[in-house]
Amino acid sequence: MTSPSSAAGDRARALIAGIGSCLPPLVVTNTQVIARGNLDTTDAWITGRTGIHRRRLAGPAISTGDLATAAARAAIDSAGSAVPRPDLLLLATTTPDRPCPATAPEVAHRLGLGTVPAFDLAAVCSGFLYGLVTASALLRSGTCRAPLVVAAEKYSTIVDPFDRDTAPLFGDAAAAVALRLGDADEPGAVLETDWGSDGGGSDLITVAAGGSRLPATGIDTGIGIGTPGHGDRCFRMRGRQVYAHAVRRMTSSSEVVLATTGWRPEEVRAFIGHQANQRILDAVADRLGVPPRHRLGNIRDVGNTAGASVPLALADAAARHACAPGARTLLTAFGGGLTWASATLLWPDAPVRTAAPEPRPPLHDHQEVSPP
Repeated sequence: MTSPSSAAGDRARALIAGIGSCLPPLVVTNTQVIARGNLDTTDAWITGRTGIHRRRLAGPAISTGDLATAAARAAIDSAGSAVPRPDLLLLATTTPDRPCPATAPEVAHRLGLGTVPAFDLAAVCSGFLYGLVTASALLRSGTCRAPLVVAAEKYSTIVDPFDRDTAPLFGDAAAAVALRLGDADEPGAVLETDWGSDGGGSDLITVAAGGSRLPATGIDTGIGIGTPGHGDRCFRMRGRQVYAHAVRRMTSSSEVVLATTGWRPEEVRAFIGHQANQRILDAVADRLGVPPRHRLGNIRDVGNTAGASVPLALADAAARHACAPGARTLLTAFGGGLTWASATLLWPDAPVRTAAPEPRPPLHDHQEVSPP
């Protein structure tokens, strides 16, 4: 489903004016993942099937909120005076610091943003693009002036290290963009978007325990709720079915948003797909007809960082000056739910800022923090 178009003659668009990222310091190779979980696989098999050589993992002292705060602050620093003080924070994550409350308000508090609206958004690996669609619509409607879209994940807390199918795939990371209102022909302009979902596939990508259907605690409430096993508390994925859905949905969504924008695939100069698996990325790009030289990604070095993967790949490519500002760009993602989303934009002209994870300071009731 495409997002609503602006009124006729209205060229105002959300514009990416700041980009920030945060990677935890620990680098873990395929060999180390294999040894830790005593997995029946090899470095060559993982690399050949996924394109992943290494990933970053956050230790027990680093939370999703710590990663998110650092990436968001970096995005604010990147935008500088080009963007007003952020007045909305969206945090896309599957791994919040706690089931309740949401992590976003605490991140906003740690950034010194005062009482701005802040909320978590759950769309698994499509989370960043869902957040971008939402923030863009709110910005263009006048509901906010300077939203922050943050995606942060600590999948090392939900991945089973003994599961050969998922343990080698995931890494921890965060990335963020600062938005402002701009014109449709400015670098960074988000032009058109498409998003959708299919709950009929909700059992293909899951963490079974932790919600109302199967509480993670296993507390006997007297109403017949069972006690979850170890596997129920971990991320599970039906890889073969997910592969087929991911290729089909990202391809079709990309085709829709390209047609809405009026671009041909061969005109795309930067293609960034959700960094789940290199074979999926190549299959989508091949079906669309995007040449290899215009396919950007960093899955080799960071693995699948779930909702953070698209903005993290964007930050990596922008830091390497892989594209000229204004280049025609296509973003697409697919995740559990099932969910998917795509966006066309003009490559941003914003310096990339990177940051180390920020440890959580002590919080006190009604503590006032000065704006950055």
